[in-house]
Amino acid sequence: MRTADVIRTVLGGAAVLALATGCGSGVDGTATTSSKAAEDIPIFNPCTQLSDDVLRAAGLDPATKRVITDPPEGPSSWRVCGWYPSAHQYRVDVMSTSHTIDEARTNGKVTILREVTIGPRNGVITQDKSDKQGDSCYASFPARQGMFEVAVGWESRTQKPDICELAVKHAQELEPGLPK
Repeated sequence: MRTADVIRTVLGGAAVLALATGCGSGVDGTATTSSKAAEDIPIFNPCTQLSDDVLRAAGLDPATKRVITDPPEGPSSWRVCGWYPSAHQYRVDVMSTSHTIDEARTNGKVTILREVTIGPRNGVITQDKSDKQGDSCYASFPARQGMFEVAVGWESRTQKPDICELAVKHAQELEPGLPK
């Protein structure tokens, strides 16, 4: 596994863990947690339910799928898979969760860069505060189940473009294939 893959997986795992464990801060400084239990909310599984046609329309190669988190059985509050475009300079992860956009907005471990509209959904663009190189960016938007996040992680040694714009571009292309 390349060093960039390891770093990206660690950062992505930290972001998932931060939301999954409710590491936001409340108004009075106490930790907040999700009021939704994973077993109560069936979540869309991008690893098995995102069609190859939708992936190809977003410029991603279905054959490059990498499973980040997809428990083989039982409920889960997160399901995450990633794919590469043909140039392999970056990976696009699709994260599906029962956690909400409000939880993302109050997560103290991320920096909210700006508001964004993905299809008809209002969301946010964030970066993990621990990502000092700025190699990952997340486009987060709501769903009935909770939220989707489309993350771009730069892995190339070539000059990095605006990866947040790449995250928004891919989120907009993938959004029609994701349930409301």
